[in-house]
Amino acid sequence: MTELRVVDVTEEHLDSVWQVRIRSFGPGGDRDEWKKTALTFVADRRFLGVVDGDVLVAAARIWPFEQWWSGRRVPMGGVAGVVVAPEYRGRGVGSLLMRGVLQRCADKGYPLTGLYPATTVLYRHLGYEFAGSRYKFSFQAADLRTLGGSGTAVRKAGPADADRFLELASTAHETKRSSGPLIWPRSEIVSWLEDEDNFAYVADDGFVVYNWSDGDLVVDELIAGSEETARALWATVGSGASIAKTVHAYCAPFDPIHLLAEHEADGDARIVRWMLRLVDAPAALAARGFPEGAVLEAELRIDDPELPANTGDWHLSIADGSARLTPSEPSTDALRVGPRGLAALYAGTRLAALRGAGLVTGGDALDPALDTVFGGPTPYMLDYF
Repeated sequence: MTELRVVDVTEEHLDSVWQVRIRSFGPGGDRDEWKKTALTFVADRRFLGVVDGDVLVAAARIWPFEQWWSGRRVPMGGVAGVVVAPEYRGRGVGSLLMRGVLQRCADKGYPLTGLYPATTVLYRHLGYEFAGSRYKFSFQAADLRTLGGSGTAVRKAGPADADRFLELASTAHETKRSSGPLIWPRSEIVSWLEDEDNFAYVADDGFVVYNWSDGDLVVDELIAGSEETARALWATVGSGASIAKTVHAYCAPFDPIHLLAEHEADGDARIVRWMLRLVDAPAALAARGFPEGAVLEAELRIDDPELPANTGDWHLSIADGSARLTPSEPSTDALRVGPRGLAALYAGTRLAALRGAGLVTGGDALDPALDTVFGGPTPYMLDYF
C-alpha cells in the first residue's frame, strides 16, 4: 500500500468498482442496470471509495432514506454495496472507508445511518449495533385465498400511484407508531411500479406489492388500514393458490396476518438482522417519536471516538412525545454510554440487556424510565438494501 485515501467515486471508477464487487460478492446482476443506478449515487456524492495511489480498492454507497422511529420519520443514510478487494482485506481499508462514510452522512445531514452487516466486527468497532430485524414468514396460499374481503374494491396499481403508496404507508406507520420501516425515494417507488415482474394492487386504505419466485409468491409489502382491506389484499395474493402453494411475506412479527391466517406461519421463518448508528445524537433524538405522556429528565455522558461532536455531557429531556438533548455539566449520576449502546438504546433495547453487555454504566436509577420512553413495538424492516 502506497497512498491509501478516501475519494468520491466518479464515473471513471465504476469499472473498477464492478470488478471489486464481482470479487467480493461473486458474479450476478445486470452490469448496465447496476451502472445506471450507480451514476445516481455518483451525481449526489453518495458513492465513496478508497484508492491506493490511482487504483480503486474499496467502495460503498449511501441511500437517501427516511426511517420510521416510533411513528416519526428520521433521515437515515443506508450504507450498501460495501466492497473491499480481497488482497486489501485485513489492512484497515474497510475502517478507512467507513470513517469516510460516517463523515459523509454527517455532511449530508443524516442523523442516523443503518446497514445490513456482512460482518459485525468492523461495524461494531465503528459504533454500529443491532437495532432490529427483517422477517420473512411463509404461509399457505390456500389459507390466504379464503380470507374474504370481497366487499372491498381492489384495483391494479401503476407508476401514477407512487404518491398514493407513499401516503398510505406514511399514514399506517404514523398511526401504528412503527419503528424501522424505510421510506424510499419516490423515483424508486415509480421504478418498482413500472417493473412488469411486480404485481401491485391498491384499495382505499391499503396496497400490496408481490411477485413470483421459484414457483412461490413473495409479498414485498402489504399496508392495510382496516381488517377488511387486509383480508382483501391477502386474498388477492392467495388467489394464485392453484399454482403457488406457498406465499412468503416480508412483514412484522406482530402483523395482523398472524392472527388472520388459519394456520401458523411456517416454523423456519427467516430473520436477518440490521444495525444502526447515531451520526448526530441531538438531531436523531429530536426527530424520533416517544410515547405521549412519558416524561424524563436525565443526564448522559456520551463517548464517541469516531464522531467527536457527539461526545460530551448532555441533558436529555423528553415530554409531549418529543426529546431534546442539550449540553450539560458533568454529573456523577449520569448514564455513561458509547455509540453502540446509544444506538441500541435508541432502538428500544432494554437497559438490563445493555448493562449485561457492558454497553452502558452508571445512572442505574434511570433504567425504568428509559425502558418506558424508548420502548415500543419491535423495530423491523421490510426491505433489503
